[in-house]
Order: sequence, then structure tokens, then C-alpha cells
Amino acid sequence: MSQSAVSKYAHGAVAHNERIASDGRVQEVVQTVADGFASGDLSQVAGLVEIEVLIRQLENGDALAELHEEAMPALADADVDFTVHDPDSDLRQQERTLASVRRGIRMVTTSSGFAGLIPDVGSNIVESLPNATTIDDIAAIPGRLVDVKGQTMVPSEPEFGASQYVASVLLAARTADATLQGAVNLRYDEQLIDRLKEPCTTVEFAADSTAADSVVAALTDRDVEPPLALYQTGAVGVEPIVYVVASDAPEAVRIVRDLVWCDGVPTVVVIWLHRQT
Repeated sequence: MSQSAVSKYAHGAVAHNERIASDGRVQEVVQTVADGFASGDLSQVAGLVEIEVLIRQLENGDALAELHEEAMPALADADVDFTVHDPDSDLRQQERTLASVRRGIRMVTTSSGFAGLIPDVGSNIVESLPNATTIDDIAAIPGRLVDVKGQTMVPSEPEFGASQYVASVLLAARTADATLQGAVNLRYDEQLIDRLKEPCTTVEFAADSTAADSVVAALTDRDVEPPLALYQTGAVGVEPIVYVVASDAPEAVRIVRDLVWCDGVPTVVVIWLHRQT
């Protein structure tokens, strides 16, 4: 677009149709896309998909179709299906999942104290597609989150198939409850597990075999109420670790963020004091 066109849009000096402009669905998509671009959660592809889906919905016997019929009455008698884009398309779902992981990333990078909960192997924030069956259906951070001088560092943008261990644990947890779609892993500490018992169902699994198999075994024939805090206390060559599993990535991170501060004191300090005593 030219600079003059941008200026006209910015100042509202463009023609618009009030029926479309006042439509709640239009306003919601505009707000969602604008907020997503401003925060960085939404990619350009995701924004385009959301707008295209909205347009096709409005064309399918809705507001845009009505405007066309008013302008050309002969259209009212035509048997025409304007549906072009599927609102539940794979591309749209993938972009929404990536945007959700980005929101989770933004939450941890702006939460003071999270870096102290990152294990030696690093943390990851993951979210699955609704019908995920393999790790390729799970979005994650390539290279994982790491603690650099007390700051949570993000090596790259999330992508599908970028996690092996956290993604496999999430898939295992989904065998007990398919509504679980997000997870984050943390440094293990007994004090942290005690604090997780209030917002989560805590379940210990064995550390002497593949984590996913152990999680499935621990959850088999057991009634659990999500969200979950799955943990193992370590073994020879295996670092003890905690996995918080929830409805999506931001919810899993939100649970952790709420634990980062305890009565005005960072949780990592509480854990350190606990270790000293």
C-alpha cells in the first residue's frame, strides 16, 4: 500500500459500509488480528486466514451476499454457494496453535522468576492440535527455553515437531483426558510439588523407563481431574522433573506463573530456603 493510502486508513478517510463495519463478527476479527499483530502472537498467515474465513462466512448467504443481492436482484434467484474457505481448516488450526504457544512464551518471558524454575535440560512450552496423534502434531520451541543469568531466553519461533520429550509426555497425558492440549516442564522440588497440589492433580511416575510409557502406566485406570502436575524424582542419569499439563499452553504457563510468587517472595527463593533447612 502507498503511504497516502495508509494515511487515509489511519485517519478514517475511506468509504465504508456501516452494515459491515458495525457487525460484531467483523469487529471481533479486526480486534483479534490487530492485537495479534501488535503482540506478535499472530503471524501474517494466521491474520490472512482469519480475515479470509470471515469474508467467506459473510458471503455465504450472509451480510455480503445480501449486499450483492440488493445491488443485483437477479442473484437472489441464483443457486450459488459462496463457501470457499473452511472455518475448521488444518491451516487455521495450526496457526491458532502456534499463536497460543507464542502467548505462553510471552507470559514466561515477562514473568520475573520463571528462569529459576528451568531444569538443567531446559524447559519447553508445547501445545497439540485437537486430534494430535504424534509429536509432529504438537507445536513447541526448537532448542527449548534456557536460563541465561536469571533471564528466560527463547532461541527461536515455535514450530510443529520441535519437541521430543515434553511432547511425548503431553501425548501420554492425553490418553487419560483428550482435553489436555498444553504443557510446560519445570525443575523438580518437593516444595514445588506441594504448591502444585492446590491447582492440579499431582501424579508421580517412574523415572526408570521411557517417560511417556511411565506416564501412561501411572494414569491407567486412574480418575484424574485436569490440570495435571506429573513428576518423577530422578534416577541414575535421569534428572528429576515436573510437567504441568493443562487445556492449552497459556493455561499451563498461567498455573506456573501464579506459583512464581508466594506471599510476596519468589517461589525460587522459597525453594532455596527450604533446601537450606
